[in-house]
Amino acid sequence: MPASYPPRREKVTFTGQQGHELAGLLEQPATEPKHIALLAHCFTCNKDIVAASRIAKALVEKGYGVLRFDFTGLGNSDGDFANTNFSSNVGDLIAAADFLRNHIKAPELLIGHSLGGTAVLAAAHAITEAKGVVTIGSPADPAHVAKQFQCNIDDIQANGKATVNLAGRDFTIKKQFLDDLQQASKREHIKQLKQALLVFHSPTDTTVLVQEAEKIYTAAKHPKSFVSLDKADHLLTNKDDAIYVSEIISSWATRYLH
Repeated sequence: MPASYPPRREKVTFTGQQGHELAGLLEQPATEPKHIALLAHCFTCNKDIVAASRIAKALVEKGYGVLRFDFTGLGNSDGDFANTNFSSNVGDLIAAADFLRNHIKAPELLIGHSLGGTAVLAAAHAITEAKGVVTIGSPADPAHVAKQFQCNIDDIQANGKATVNLAGRDFTIKKQFLDDLQQASKREHIKQLKQALLVFHSPTDTTVLVQEAEKIYTAAKHPKSFVSLDKADHLLTNKDDAIYVSEIISSWATRYLH
């Protein structure tokens, strides 16, 4: 029986859209990866959130190399979250793809969870090597995320900023964040998407309703696919849900990645 070697895990850093050093984790199988995927985490989360970690691990087991990273001002990345916005997240994704392109090869698969999926849709035009885009519980419009701090919007507009509690943590949200959301909330980039699209969403998701997935699917051209994550929660806290997502991604991608 041939020797079995463990997957490789490497902490990496690269420069983000705003010039800050971003922290990433590059995971690869023991042998040369068949394909490279770039994975974007959910709003105010980080690369180590359980869903991202489990999806990446499962994809590595199927022969993929996967880079997940912390957006500017989150996790182990430098910068101030208060000075970031949706556009800077998109820029960070493009910077991550540049890092992969320069050190291994450009990502062929772009995967985003929640607002990370919305950002992946917006960044896809600049990552031309990508053949497939995957969204998981993602809103069609970036402005949808403002519903998470709807009660604070008047304060933000009046004072220029406000402290908002999201998932038990306090974040400073500035007016520029809201302004950027409004400017970015167009679906033209989805209509112009050149990659194959796979949309995951749970019909019981109470954070981002399944109607958002319908908007994404309707706006996109073929080839496109939708998979219902029956009974899954928004953060995919159930391990089986994350593994199921990775299995579907791997199977679906074989049609487009060569």
